[in-house]
Amino acid sequence: MTSEPPTTVASAGPGRALNVTFWILQGLFGAFFVIASGAPKLFGVEAAAEGFELIGAGVWFMYFIGVVEIAGGIGLLIPRLSGLAAIGLCLVMVGAAYTNAFIVDGYWPVATPLILLVPLAVIAWGRSYQTLRFFNRGLAS
Repeated sequence: MTSEPPTTVASAGPGRALNVTFWILQGLFGAFFVIASGAPKLFGVEAAAEGFELIGAGVWFMYFIGVVEIAGGIGLLIPRLSGLAAIGLCLVMVGAAYTNAFIVDGYWPVATPLILLVPLAVIAWGRSYQTLRFFNRGLAS
């Protein structure tokens, strides 16, 4: 009789159906952040530039956020990085919500980043075992 060592909650991933659900979410959000959110900022689309002018940020900040969103979108599709990418994109959405609420002074623009924040937080939670594994491997090296 062979016995396998017990798995801990931190190292065990979600079940098969939940894993598939997470991959679908990650694919959709990855495509969104690369194509619809990051690329217009990186290519300097006028509508994106207007938003950054409104908040008084320089063009460099628009390019920076575009690169961060594209990196986060790609990171959602890489198994080892998906949890970290979701955490990073959550932070970007918190910043966007704060900016929309207190600098732009509008309540309606706050809705979009907060709506995006919820599924990103769920992905970060669902992939937390990969994030823990990533950091545990880094510490063991």
